[in-house]
Amino acid sequence: MDNTFTLNTENLPQHIAIIMDGNGRWAKQQGMLRAFGHESGVKSVRETVEACARLKIKFLTLYAFSTENWNRPKLEVDALMSILMNSLKKELPTMQKNNIKLNTIGNANMLPDRARKQLFDVIEQTKDNTGMTLTLALSYGSREELVAAVKEICEEVKTNKLDIADINDTVIQSHLYTRNMPDADLVIRTSGEQRISNFLLWQAAYAELYFTEVLWPDFREEDLHKAIFSYQKRERRFGKTSEQLK
Repeated sequence: MDNTFTLNTENLPQHIAIIMDGNGRWAKQQGMLRAFGHESGVKSVRETVEACARLKIKFLTLYAFSTENWNRPKLEVDALMSILMNSLKKELPTMQKNNIKLNTIGNANMLPDRARKQLFDVIEQTKDNTGMTLTLALSYGSREELVAAVKEICEEVKTNKLDIADINDTVIQSHLYTRNMPDADLVIRTSGEQRISNFLLWQAAYAELYFTEVLWPDFREEDLHKAIFSYQKRERRFGKTSEQLK
């Protein structure tokens, strides 16, 4: 490990969220099908999860499959679902060893039956783990999440369970998929793209954003440390001035 990136363990992000981008381009560079890139990205997931667990990061959220990804060619979607099932089964012992609790956000009803069953089996088996919470954003879109939250709140107002005057940030937060976790502190996106692609729009309101040219299958522990090191050099003001923080 490059000691240039020695981290301050007193100033680690509580919640890291990652947009794992670049699998397809990586595969193309190798002269392979896109599915090969997705399979190769599993190694990066494993290494990143274990590295975060070692750092005692409390929450790690991975953008694994967006609502828009359903529009990709069926062959690629089928391959992604197969990789998901195989990875969940294969990585369960590692999650148990590292005391990791699995969670998911998104519209799970859209997942194929076998993939959904495998996902919730692993969630059930890791529910009592007390270390890091690993959240897979699957069939996830932040706009869809916000629409669903608005509908739930409207229903509560309609049935007199909630008064319009009482709607605030906390009420909205309590209706999001992420209601049981803190907002993101650091959002990382690989592959050089500099956008958040409908990911955690509410939860990333004050997150630090980090973009790297590294394609996801090449993302390693050192790259994670670089992102956290960058985070630690920043001043998080949350709307205040530097002088107020001092």
